[in-house]
Amino acid sequence: MKVNLGYVAISLKLKDSSPNRTTTFKNLSKLDPSIWKKKLSDLAIMNIENTERIIRYNNAYGIKLYRMTSKIIPLATHDALKGWEWEDELKGSFELLGTTIKKLGIRVSAHPDHFVLLNSPREDVLASSIKDLEYHVKMFKLMGLSNESKLVMHIGGVYGNKKEAIERFYKGFDSLNEDIKERIILENDDKIYTAEDVLSISSNISVPMVLDVHHDRCNKGENNLEDILSSIYDTWKGRDYPPKIHFSSPKSESDFRAHSEYIDKDSFIDFIELSKRVDGRDLDVMIEAKKKDLSLFKLIDDIKKSKNEKISVTSDASFDVK
Repeated sequence: MKVNLGYVAISLKLKDSSPNRTTTFKNLSKLDPSIWKKKLSDLAIMNIENTERIIRYNNAYGIKLYRMTSKIIPLATHDALKGWEWEDELKGSFELLGTTIKKLGIRVSAHPDHFVLLNSPREDVLASSIKDLEYHVKMFKLMGLSNESKLVMHIGGVYGNKKEAIERFYKGFDSLNEDIKERIILENDDKIYTAEDVLSISSNISVPMVLDVHHDRCNKGENNLEDILSSIYDTWKGRDYPPKIHFSSPKSESDFRAHSEYIDKDSFIDFIELSKRVDGRDLDVMIEAKKKDLSLFKLIDDIKKSKNEKISVTSDASFDVK
């Protein structure tokens, strides 16, 4: 069983490489409107160039799994910028980034913000959610990335009636065009939709499910995780990549839902050994920790120091499990 590790958006080791350079509309509105688009394009180009730097840095350390920021293009979906053809202006930059990603064989994804809600009872929220998903898909297509580059989503809110909220999610999903549908993967959350809920929804609409192990600990269903783990991984059958999961550790017992700076090595190994025992498939693991890539490197170092006979570290970001 091979396990690859990745991290989210920002490298803390690579200097001056933020892919999140942005501005607020309030600050933008202080400028002459004639230069708004150039200001935003310049920021976006820096973000794209820094993303490419991060991709190359990741590859140098054997990190083949990476979640891109959703903020590469500042204010891309803001109503005041309606009509801004950023695709034309940034096409060349995105093509270069996509070429690097494909050449180096990096598995990339994105996680649209929490306000993207396909099951909202408000039509305006649904409309803005679809607009945001379209923005993400445009970026991936400009990079020439196949639909194996995914968008991670939560189911959304409950709005007083969970059954009706799930039905609205199905309707919201059905309203999407195929380009978006093919990119979506679903994740369990830490308060409302359990791993069992999301497994059922994912299976019904034939999209992969991302298991968030920490969320499952915060918001458990009726069955033990080991009883449904293989079924969760089965939602990835026929894909180019192995199942992907998210892993984080709680900040503290009193603030259990919040992410810690690093990953607790013992709980991580416990889960990996569970996965090996009940299923045995290769895994891609997205590390969600405050220290980003530094937490990934520390986890690998902690695994090495543990001298676990079942685990053999193969790179700075991967290991095999017997």
